[in-house]
Amino acid sequence: MMTNHGNRITQGQFSFLPDLTDEQIKRQIEYALKNNWAVGIEYTDDPHPRNTYWEMYGNPMFDLHDAAGVLMELNHCRKTFPNHYIRLMAFDSTRGIESIAMSFIVNRPSKEPGFMLDRQEGNGRTMRYQVRGYAAEQPEGERYGER
Repeated sequence: MMTNHGNRITQGQFSFLPDLTDEQIKRQIEYALKNNWAVGIEYTDDPHPRNTYWEMYGNPMFDLHDAAGVLMELNHCRKTFPNHYIRLMAFDSTRGIESIAMSFIVNRPSKEPGFMLDRQEGNGRTMRYQVRGYAAEQPEGERYGER
């Protein structure tokens, strides 16, 4: 049975685990580099489940062979966007396309407001549902208590 302690956003691998330490993140990066996957870093302040396109932090690191370089970029991103969600992604290009082989969240805001499910009744027995993030109700830059 999976348990989501604290109702945290669950996107990517390791979502139901406690936050990974930098050493654990480094091991995942080393695994990706060992498999010749390019690593990229993305961030957002609106992690809606259908928001698959986050902002890219820098360019994907195609020619990097050392996990320390990725961790350096990750720490720069954390410093620049401390109250945003940050995820690390690895791309496998062996089939001639960039397909995601690994993706997991490496930074979260201290307060995660969650999502609301809106139900709208239509004609007859029609029901429509919409997922809305509580954070999106605040203006950008104020969504997680930053000012």
